[in-house]
Amino acid sequence: MLFLDVDGPLIPFGASHPYPVYETGLADPGSGENPLLARINPRHGPRLAALACELVWATTWLEDANVLVAPRLGLPPLPVVGLPESSGAVGVSGGAGEAGCEEEEEDVRIGLHWKTRPVVAWAGGRPFVWVDDEITEVDRGWVAAHHPGSALLHRVDPRRGLTGGDYAVVEGWLRRTVAG
Repeated sequence: MLFLDVDGPLIPFGASHPYPVYETGLADPGSGENPLLARINPRHGPRLAALACELVWATTWLEDANVLVAPRLGLPPLPVVGLPESSGAVGVSGGAGEAGCEEEEEDVRIGLHWKTRPVVAWAGGRPFVWVDDEITEVDRGWVAAHHPGSALLHRVDPRRGLTGGDYAVVEGWLRRTVAG
């Protein structure tokens, strides 16, 4: 299983040089579509589809990843990891109750990414790769302590997005994990 972020891995940002744009013919001119979508390299689609694992979105784009990103990559709709109910991420708040608020406060205090708990819960003990530009050592340590299966938390440089080197790391890990 591979949990995939959009901003950073698929839509690079933050470099001082201009990014290439990829015309797919999908956007209706004047539709007001996010101009950053043109940074998505459609060649990522076949590379991602060829990976020996299930793909799952783990992004603040949520279902919009299936509507706006997947078609640019030639991917089918993918499952989507939701936001934690009480997460302040992208302004969402909900009814996780006191325990959820305490967990969230602890996560913020220690620097745990808001996606870490939901990704581990979704994996349910199964091996997984998480590709994101915001992964830290705190996330790696938390996953090691709370996830019984194998996990690769792979940080992508958001200025470059996914590269051949990133794919090589993921493919190698998947081969070793499936063989092991």
